[in-house]
Amino acid sequence: MLAIAFPAIDPVAFELGPIVIRWYALAYLAGFVLGWRYCLALARSTPGRPSAEDYDDFLTWAVVGVILGGRIGYVLFYNLPFYLQNPLDALMVWHGGMSFHGGLIGVLGAILLFCWKRGLSPLAFGDLIAAAAPIGLFFGRIANFINGELYGRPAPDVSWAVVFPRDPLQVPRHPSQLYESFLEGAVLFVLLAILVRMPGVRGRAGMTAGIFFIGYGLSRITAEFFREPDPQLGFLYAGATMGQLLSVPMVLFGVWLVAQSRRRPAAV
Repeated sequence: MLAIAFPAIDPVAFELGPIVIRWYALAYLAGFVLGWRYCLALARSTPGRPSAEDYDDFLTWAVVGVILGGRIGYVLFYNLPFYLQNPLDALMVWHGGMSFHGGLIGVLGAILLFCWKRGLSPLAFGDLIAAAAPIGLFFGRIANFINGELYGRPAPDVSWAVVFPRDPLQVPRHPSQLYESFLEGAVLFVLLAILVRMPGVRGRAGMTAGIFFIGYGLSRITAEFFREPDPQLGFLYAGATMGQLLSVPMVLFGVWLVAQSRRRPAAV
């Protein structure tokens, strides 16, 4: 049986008296701050609006959208029967439980409302948000690995398999968090960083966002083949996981966005 030792990294990064700072919180912080700075840099590279000031003002909206949407999404998509019986537990975000797809819906709602108030194009505004999103995904999945959560399926014959402390079976498993960090984070970021600088892509509102939806959806669907399903859900329709089922509409929506953007002439 092949396995490598799980790196015993304390989930708590440091403590300041009664205040406990965890790596997971720092991952969120890094994703927001670096994503925000990246959006500012992209916005400044093109005159007009949306401007860097618009993205500056949107940061708080993004934080609220991600956290509120992520928590509500987890409650609805992943553990609704439990929270119906224990509604107050839905407020205990420090116990864990966030959904990417829920956070995405929260951010989309924040973008629509913010752009409506500012008189901005949601598609043009969302393109740069989409280009920056893989930064947060990268750090978030690394934090999942440090926490030893959302681990992969058993992989006794894989030389890089890991035995996770939280696994009740204590068997070697795919480090699927790292697979997701690589696909949803690093690879998708590089791809979008190249495309968003191409006039034919940047000049068509909605195209970068559409490519993000397609890229993330396909990456998540692929990674879920190596990730252990949530125990309270298991495998669902046709053996798919909840993450895969939620990602299929993302891919379809992304294809629609790209098709719509191609019908418009590129802005110069």
